[in-house]
Amino acid sequence: MITVIATVQLRPGCRDAYLERLARLVPLVAAEAGCLGYRPHVDLDAGLPRQATDPDQVILVEQWRGLSELQAHLAARHMVAYREEVAAWVESVSLRVMTPA
Repeated sequence: MITVIATVQLRPGCRDAYLERLARLVPLVAAEAGCLGYRPHVDLDAGLPRQATDPDQVILVEQWRGLSELQAHLAARHMVAYREEVAAWVESVSLRVMTPA
């Protein structure tokens, strides 16, 4: 199993539109072969010391059976369409691909 942390940095003021589009994508990804989990997260300001918050950031926590399933996901037609549709809202994306220690 692998876990992916995708950090999506959005342009200011675009989060609501982005999350609305992302909500339509989640069930399609969840139905993909090898997808064990795919959930977007946003910061909750809990007032904790050393906590970082960013209202223009969305974190996707993904779990996949293996690397081949992740690679197929990235090439899926609905993912290509999604990336094209949200391109104007997205400033940057970074990925962390991890395996249990």
